[in-house]
Amino acid sequence: MTVLVVDDDPTVSEVVARYLVREGYEVEIAGDGFAALDRAHACWPDLVVLDLMLPGLDGLEVCRRLREQGPVPVIMLTARGDEDDLVVGLELGADDYVSKPFSPRELISRVKAVLRRAQAAGISLPSPEELVAGDLRVDIRAREVHRDEQLVALTSREFELLTFLMTHARQAFSREELLERVWGFTYGDTATVTVHIRRLREKIEREPSHPALVTTVWGVGYRFDG
Repeated sequence: MTVLVVDDDPTVSEVVARYLVREGYEVEIAGDGFAALDRAHACWPDLVVLDLMLPGLDGLEVCRRLREQGPVPVIMLTARGDEDDLVVGLELGADDYVSKPFSPRELISRVKAVLRRAQAAGISLPSPEELVAGDLRVDIRAREVHRDEQLVALTSREFELLTFLMTHARQAFSREELLERVWGFTYGDTATVTVHIRRLREKIEREPSHPALVTTVWGVGYRFDG
């Protein structure tokens, strides 16, 4: 498999590439956004490790243009404490993010997990063709969500999180459990779960600040109560 590493810091790119090669991956490196798109066009990668802060064309725009060309798993690297950029990246379809400074071993673990999920796309979906909770309807095969007969636009990860919670309705899961069951990570930053839960609520709840579907179980985590 080929991984495209996009970062304007040669040290970061070289360290990540060395670890990836050690794990048996082919690696392409790009130092800016335009070079990343050129490399992807020349040889479509199986996964992209993409820095948010890039010269010329930032990581968000690179992610957007890659998504226009075709599906590809993306792990974003961010040194910013700016949640807005992170949320936009996740909305664009990024599969995960890693905050700098990071452990190369942790990044490799996430690369493996995201690739496993990409290879097994659809296998982990629940067996019913449709999940219904009041006026919320989830079409598993079409991967569509409707509320009051209106289509709700969810990212791939938001869809998987919602279907998992609905399939296990009234069961409480910690953020660590959701990270493992939905993301496939045995360890990592659980803040990504918090961000996805918040964005999911904003899209499916009538009052996101007072959720009635995806509720918080204090001291534990979250559950679906619809």
